[in-house]
Amino acid sequence: MGSKINVGLMAYGMSGKVFHAPFIDLHEGFNFMAVTERSKKQAAQDYPGVASYDSIEQLIADDTIDLVIINTPNYTHYHYAKKCLLAGKHILVEKPFTATVAQANELFALAKEVGKHALVYQNRRFDSGFKITKEIIESGKLGKLTEVHFRFDRYRNEIGPKGFKEDPSFEASGLSYDLGPHLIDQAIALFGKPEKFYKILASNRENSKVDDYFFIHLAYPNQLNVYLTATLLAADIPPAFVVNGALGAFSKNHGDVQEAQLLKGMKPTDDGYGLEIAEDAGKLTLVNSGGGREVSLLTSPLGNYGELFEAVYQTIANDQPYPISPEDIIAQLEILES
Repeated sequence: MGSKINVGLMAYGMSGKVFHAPFIDLHEGFNFMAVTERSKKQAAQDYPGVASYDSIEQLIADDTIDLVIINTPNYTHYHYAKKCLLAGKHILVEKPFTATVAQANELFALAKEVGKHALVYQNRRFDSGFKITKEIIESGKLGKLTEVHFRFDRYRNEIGPKGFKEDPSFEASGLSYDLGPHLIDQAIALFGKPEKFYKILASNRENSKVDDYFFIHLAYPNQLNVYLTATLLAADIPPAFVVNGALGAFSKNHGDVQEAQLLKGMKPTDDGYGLEIAEDAGKLTLVNSGGGREVSLLTSPLGNYGELFEAVYQTIANDQPYPISPEDIIAQLEILES
């Protein structure tokens, strides 16, 4: 492998166009080499010179590709990841990494055996809302933390068109495997593996065959309780982050604009990329010495999924530690699989 890392993208649907291709193309350490497009051939219109393969097998067989991004349906992740590792490729796998702990352990062990990196795409660590929440928690301003709520809510009453998400015969289906990896990873990134957990799943949409609601209670030392919730039936979206401590509280709308901006064609280098609107400022409430309340509104740092791709590059090119560790992923999957 030369100074640049040659990248292949397994799919060029929404996730490929929005979450991966723009960042691969802009990063000086990557060569965006190829995609898989079974029918519509659109990638070369957006990125001239990018090869388009008819099958994933052709992509994996390309000896010039160093890193394959696996952004295919959840149930395929384990099988494609294993094929890529056996073909001598590094892999970056969208969430969920796999459906089970056993599959993940096998892939991490195989990556080590063949001398390649198995990395997981947990982009929500690089949302603006999560960044400001992390800053507040780590600042200690809230004192001893007592209660933390992270939510990821939508209103989608209809059954979605992607069958692999709505059909329980496909492994890693349902909302818990779709949005659960985001929320669980954010909790693990801040607080580590919980001492114990409790999970509730529900199916509320008419004719739904999979969970479309989940509630997960994570219990940590020092009586810290973390609650993770997601639903597809939230007509009024509540705050995504609420943190209560002995000295104050913090609340925050989701407030990350990157996905919406990228869907509209904005590039990560454009002015205003990752900049939240003023109405999404976080609310910090601190209790003063007299027992009164001091309230301030806080603007978040810029959201930037490019930071994840920089971490991928540094891990592969310079053997730097990747921020999402195998231990993080195993702890996540223990909760999802339970």
